[in-house]
Amino acid sequence: MGYVTAVPVSQPRAARAGGPAVASGGRRSLAAALLLGALGATVVLLSSGQIWAEGVASVGGGTVPVEADGGAVTGVPTALAVVGLAALVAVFAVRRTGRRLVSGLLALSGAGAAAAAFLGASDSSALNAEAARISGDTAAVVYSLSHTAWPYVTAGGAALILLAGLLALRFGSVWPAMGGRYERTAGPRSAAPRRTAATVDPERPEDLWKALDRGEDPTREA
Repeated sequence: MGYVTAVPVSQPRAARAGGPAVASGGRRSLAAALLLGALGATVVLLSSGQIWAEGVASVGGGTVPVEADGGAVTGVPTALAVVGLAALVAVFAVRRTGRRLVSGLLALSGAGAAAAAFLGASDSSALNAEAARISGDTAAVVYSLSHTAWPYVTAGGAALILLAGLLALRFGSVWPAMGGRYERTAGPRSAAPRRTAATVDPERPEDLWKALDRGEDPTREA
């Protein structure tokens, strides 16, 4: 009596790696990174235009309120938010090592913008510069200095950009690239069916002219 041995059948690579689960996780991480990156950059750009610091300066024996928006305090968060948006788009234009580098740039943009926003939350140089401009006294300083919550809102938006970058670093290898759909279908095209020459009746001049218009040789036998 013969014995039947079970021969392991190699499974497709995607199946071995949990293809459907990986694809599903890739789609979720892609959607999350796009949402976090776009939302974070929007928050940073909008909140950087709000009032970050307020105070009072002495001018001509009186006092005048002085305020400074985020752009006057520091332009770093705005600049890095723009860099983050560009990196978020570039993630889909590159692959392999290039994608990891761009993903790292996205994460660093968020981290840098958050750090700059936190540092700007206690900065008073912008208000002093504004007080000097208003009073005409370069030694003018601001007192009753206070800061709003907008620097922290900016830092929160920057943290979202950072999270998008971390997602790209972790899951970017399974994300599609721009033009990937076309590259997958860009293999050798099946040859178009050869046009069958229409029957040409040499006794009919119109058939001869039509054959010539089609680029056929009416004198060649099929």
